[in-house]
Amino acid sequence: MITIKEAVIVEGKYDKIRLHSLISTTIIETNGFRIFKDKEKVNLIKQLADKQGIIILTDSDSAGFLIRNHLKGIIPKDKIKNAYIPQINGKEKRKSKPSKEGTLGVEGISEEILLTALRNAGAVCTDDTTNNKGSITKNDLYRLGLTGRDNSKILRIALLKKLNLPQYITTNALISVLNSLLTLEQLSDTVEGLKI
Repeated sequence: MITIKEAVIVEGKYDKIRLHSLISTTIIETNGFRIFKDKEKVNLIKQLADKQGIIILTDSDSAGFLIRNHLKGIIPKDKIKNAYIPQINGKEKRKSKPSKEGTLGVEGISEEILLTALRNAGAVCTDDTTNNKGSITKNDLYRLGLTGRDNSKILRIALLKKLNLPQYITTNALISVLNSLLTLEQLSDTVEGLKI
């Protein structure tokens, strides 16, 4: 497994699952064309692009290029790296038939090709264990009152609004995003400010 500085943007959950076994970084799914109307998700991607840069890794079909071009139109060029996979005929194992264009998507591409695509895009690979990534845990969310308490939902929604994050984000995704955007101390200060 390699650690990548930039956040990686993919189309769907199966792409995200595939990459989680290969790389360590924040991975955000666009949920396909939903990204065109999802202002909260767009804002999250913009924040990640500003903080650490992003790598766009979509399928090499027309839908993938529409999503890629949409993101390229709303994110500053100097914050984006583009990773491209080759068009390989076939179908993913979980599907009963090939995609509309008959090619494999990110989820069906081999590990070697995916890692090569990320390296060719200029991904910054690091083994730096001194950074703050991974310092915020589920225990921290509980300790700060964001999970497991009577008013946790209200406090969590307030935090998500304060940080301009999507309200439907899962706990695991929230931890990943928080580790990309804040230190534990910054999170504690932000939550403390919400409790006033």
